[in-house]
Amino acid sequence: MLWIKAFHIIAVVTWFSGLFYLPRLFVNHTMDCNETLHQRLVIMERKLFWAITTPSAVVTVALGSWLLISNWGYFMAWWWMHAKLTLVVLLLVYHYFCWHYMMQLRNGTCTHGHKFFRLFNELPTPILIGVVILIVVKPSFA
Repeated sequence: MLWIKAFHIIAVVTWFSGLFYLPRLFVNHTMDCNETLHQRLVIMERKLFWAITTPSAVVTVALGSWLLISNWGYFMAWWWMHAKLTLVVLLLVYHYFCWHYMMQLRNGTCTHGHKFFRLFNELPTPILIGVVILIVVKPSFA
């Protein structure tokens, strides 16, 4: 199980790196962007999303599910695991919105500016902090 846990952590790190970098590309995309830069950013965003971020999310969820199912009774007895899983669902929703905005930017239909994407870029940070604290500290109310 330690190998599964190690690869799960590696996938989480890779997933978060994509989720942190993709909205930074969106910031650049919404600033003064000529056609050449637009096409370059479309390619970079697509490759980052489909070649790194999404596969990492799939591996994260698959290995995390394996770890969870292998010790279901223990993990599901604790409130912190329910909270962690809720944060993972929120991260998956964020991942979806990254795809959504990526498609809007590609098609030229995005109405959000660089200030929005600078704020949007910060949203995974509290999720990361929460997940790490919940899974490492396993806080209790006792």
